[in-house]
Amino acid sequence: MFKDWARGQMSEAMPTAILLTLSGGLQDAYTYYFRGEVFANAQTGNVIIFGYHIMKRDFHMALRYLLPILAFAAGIYISETIRGIFKEYRLLHWRQVVVLIEILLLFFVGLLPQSLNTAANALVSFVCAMQVEAFRKVQGNTFASTMCIGNLRSATEMLYRYRHTKDRESLVKSLRYYGVILFFAVGAAAGSYLTPYFAEKTIWFSCGLLAAVFLMMFIEEKKQ
Repeated sequence: MFKDWARGQMSEAMPTAILLTLSGGLQDAYTYYFRGEVFANAQTGNVIIFGYHIMKRDFHMALRYLLPILAFAAGIYISETIRGIFKEYRLLHWRQVVVLIEILLLFFVGLLPQSLNTAANALVSFVCAMQVEAFRKVQGNTFASTMCIGNLRSATEMLYRYRHTKDRESLVKSLRYYGVILFFAVGAAAGSYLTPYFAEKTIWFSCGLLAAVFLMMFIEEKKQ
């Protein structure tokens, strides 16, 4: 499943996907367990809880969930803007620019006290959106590094295809997707374990994972 990682774009390689997914799981656990039970990635959950608080007329709590939703939308837009500006840039791949911004923002989040949880959650959601928009494929197949629902659908669809066609490639794709989900769970578990020890600075572990992604993408340039 991992032997062909060096071929093609490093941004679509399986090791890159693993690091991004570990980071995505950690980010979600961090905002939920330490920053007031707000989802960094799962905006569907935020929308549901936002609607709940609107109906209760608890507008202060509603705002806590609305801002990450808006920040996520902004992150998508900014990621595409960066792509347009840096697509032909030679020194860095445009995705490296995205990752570099992610690292800087998450490092800043690690400096924010819990009194600024709303701002911290918005920034992490912004970062998650940039990542999910910039890194959309693993070995040529669509995937998401910051959420599981699409990966679970694709994994099970490929498993069904293998069951009925015996196409080995479908089985490989299915295992690849299930593997990504597993690494997301590992990242989330790591986030929940580390938070009691490192508090707001737990997010810096995500910075380390993203720094590895940033450096790995130079390998693509050399191989090309």
